[in-house]
Parts: sequence; C-alpha cells; structure tokens
Amino acid sequence: QVQLMESGGGSVQAGGSLRLSCAASGFTGSRRCMAWFRQAPGKGREWVAGISAADNTYYIDSVKGRFTISQENVKNTMYLQMNSLKPEDTGIYYCAARYSSVCRSQNSLDFLWWTQGTQVTVSS
Repeated sequence: QVQLMESGGGSVQAGGSLRLSCAASGFTGSRRCMAWFRQAPGKGREWVAGISAADNTYYIDSVKGRFTISQENVKNTMYLQMNSLKPEDTGIYYCAARYSSVCRSQNSLDFLWWTQGTQVTVSS
C-alpha cells in the first residue's frame, strides 16, 4: 500500500520562497511517477510539476524557471522548491503518485495516491 506524507507550505510575501516535501512509502519496482498539483480558491485542481523515477521532470509553463521538482531516492522523498512566488501561486498543494513509465500526465484522474494538501499563501 502506497502512502504519501506531505510537509511544508505556509505564508510568504511575493518574491519569497517555500519548499514542499512529500515522503513516499510502499512503492514496488521502478515505474513510479510523482507530481504536485494545486488548487486555487474557486478553481479546479491543476497539475504543477511531475517527476519520474529516472528523474525526468516536467512543469506547467507558469512555474518554469521558478519551481524545481526533485527527489531523493534514498529517502523516498520528493520536493518542490518554489522561488519567486507570486500571489497567483496561492492555493492548496497536493502531492500525488501513480505507477507508470511515462510521467507526462497532467490528469488528476490518473493518480491513485494523494496527500491531504498543504496551504500555500502568497501575499502581494
């Protein structure tokens, strides 16, 4: 049984930085994809970034150059380093995971395991 545990988040002013962490357990094999989603108030859940077991990374255009997704396989932990934060980055951020060798999917329905979400608030 795959389990995910998220930490990080908080409130910062525009231009600031935050780091989210997601610790995973229960994965078997190497076909693992992990991703970060977010949901702004009154909006749907949006894929933000993804990473494969082979460290291939993918980003939504609006965060390219500002956010970095990474992982430490020894610790089974994924990170989202968020720099130059903007008010439009505000939302609840979720860690998600699935078994797949192709990790470009931005569809939340493709992901089986989720965290409860953590609030990120960026003030102007």
